[in-house]
Amino acid sequence: MYGGSKALFFALSRSTALKRLASKYGMATPESFARRFIAGETVEEAIHDARILQSRGMLLTLDYLGESVRTIDEASAATAEYVRLIDVIVKSGIERNVSLKLTQLGVTVDRATCVDNLRRILDPAGKHGFFVRIDMENSPYTAVTMEVFETLWQQEHRNIGVALQAALHRTEQDVRRMIELGARVRLVKGAYKESPAVAIQAKKDVDAAFVRLMRILLDEGTYPAIATHDEAIIASTCSYANSRNIARDRFEFQMLYGIRRDLQARLVADGHRMRIYLPFGRQWFPYFMRRLGERPANVGFVLRAILRER
Repeated sequence: MYGGSKALFFALSRSTALKRLASKYGMATPESFARRFIAGETVEEAIHDARILQSRGMLLTLDYLGESVRTIDEASAATAEYVRLIDVIVKSGIERNVSLKLTQLGVTVDRATCVDNLRRILDPAGKHGFFVRIDMENSPYTAVTMEVFETLWQQEHRNIGVALQAALHRTEQDVRRMIELGARVRLVKGAYKESPAVAIQAKKDVDAAFVRLMRILLDEGTYPAIATHDEAIIASTCSYANSRNIARDRFEFQMLYGIRRDLQARLVADGHRMRIYLPFGRQWFPYFMRRLGERPANVGFVLRAILRER
């Protein structure tokens, strides 16, 4: 079921008919079903929600949704939107932290163009004190993502980090390389359906890999982000940090907007750093479907909401 649900929702995310239906009902009003997981289609809506989160003691990162552009012009347009987002965030006064995907910046079209586009974002981001996280996509893009990251790192861009997926067989090697560089890692389980040759298949084994990598990062990493909604893994992280006398300001937890709000609030109340991944934009449907694939319990919520809105 673990891998099966991912595969099902990945397939559904590519359905044109389902996307049309979701577009009609998903974001029609502030109460629409997708608004639980997506902070609106505009940056203004996202900033409104960001201010609410900050008032509750939470950290945040904004993600302008989009991926797998097909042309250099589309990649340039996405890059321009991120540059504009930096300016809008500065003027808004909210925390200066963003996340992005390299396929959105054209890595599948032309790698050199992608590097240039990322540099166009990192330059103003660095000037204004932003941290930029590169999200990890499915395994065909893992190697090139790490290569692009290192290219910019070697060019003295230090305001960047990367997300790594515990499910992939190669990830411990990547974790150790990031530790060697002193780069910041967001550790996630992995939202994509992958083959046994590339990734661990059983959930219990993915969980075990996550815990092992979490411990390595807490011991040796630079301000790691432990990104999970799994209460058992969160408890394990807290227990391990306590046993090693690792201060709470040396790492943070991260969760997705709209998922396990109770747990988010509880961790903040307990004095932990909690960052919320705040996605927004019109290209929200693939992201939304991956969230359902990761947490099928959300499907009932969505179906009830669709029936109520029709």
